[in-house]
Amino acid sequence: MLIGEVAAKSGVSARMLRHYDAMGLVSPTERTSGGYRHYSPADVRRLFHVEGLRSLGLGLHDIAAVLDGAASDPSAVVTELIEHTRARIARETDLLRRLEQVQAASPGAWADVLHTIRLLRGLDADDPSARQRLALSLGFDATGDVATLVEAALSERDTNAAGALDWALARFGDEAVPALCGALESASADRRRRAVEALTKIDTAAAQRALSSALDHPDEFVSGRAALVLGKRAEPAAVPALLALVVRGQDDVEAADVLAALATRLAIGDRITTAVLDALADAGTGGAGNAGGDEGARVRLTEALGGIPDSAARAALTELSRDRNRQVAVTAIALLRSRGDDGMTEDGRETKKPADRNGAAG
Repeated sequence: MLIGEVAAKSGVSARMLRHYDAMGLVSPTERTSGGYRHYSPADVRRLFHVEGLRSLGLGLHDIAAVLDGAASDPSAVVTELIEHTRARIARETDLLRRLEQVQAASPGAWADVLHTIRLLRGLDADDPSARQRLALSLGFDATGDVATLVEAALSERDTNAAGALDWALARFGDEAVPALCGALESASADRRRRAVEALTKIDTAAAQRALSSALDHPDEFVSGRAALVLGKRAEPAAVPALLALVVRGQDDVEAADVLAALATRLAIGDRITTAVLDALADAGTGGAGNAGGDEGARVRLTEALGGIPDSAARAALTELSRDRNRQVAVTAIALLRSRGDDGMTEDGRETKKPADRNGAAG
């Protein structure tokens, strides 16, 4: 077949066929009397081998090595192809992400497109301090960049850069809340946790509602962060989630401090004490004369009672001072003494106070 016929049947242009010939990759075995290339059936088969290997991503020099037998290990060639393909997919995925972020910014002019591209490049800088400086430099007029900033914040792993991005999003307030709420349902734990951290920095009604909804989130980190922030904002609905932190031993000291502050600030000490006693029962038969269950949780719950300033908490601690588990009992006794109830023996019994000169108890 002449070159034109080969090009028509193979789909390979005559120009590319001439290039293959110049490289020695696919050369016609004959030429006509007029000097035209004439391809034999074997030449055409070699051409299809070349095109098949090209479709896998091999370069022309690599294809020549394969066809000439210089590349003797097909496994090594396939491994190299896999690596090249993964790199290409990563580049194209990155390009797609950038294009989607540019589109999300709703650019109205080419200047807007270029601005978003510059922002994306800055947020993708290898140096975390450069990303931090960029986030801190954004002005209040950057509201059109919120979607881009949310994505950057959700992906950030450096603590300082993440804090700067969270601060930038907090300045935009409710505009950032919907995207962050959506990220709370992400399959990625890292994205969920970054989303709740960013939400805790936004002090608006919409962010408050989002955090309230997150109190029952199945991700314990998300529910715990929401509880701590809402508790500090005097939200009584956070009490069950705060107690869950104490039981789990996750940020339990901070959670107990927040519970104590809520009890004082909202005058709901009796309610919190009741909730702690219920949690003690769930953790394993709290109260006098019993042992068992999650003793670590019972000790932590006992410690949480120590910060609640009401008579119900004192009565609960008095009961726990006689608990069969020594660690629980000793903790309760120590807390009673720290509250000024120092008329306690080491085994939790009240001591008789000395009489004065007139015989009355002191």
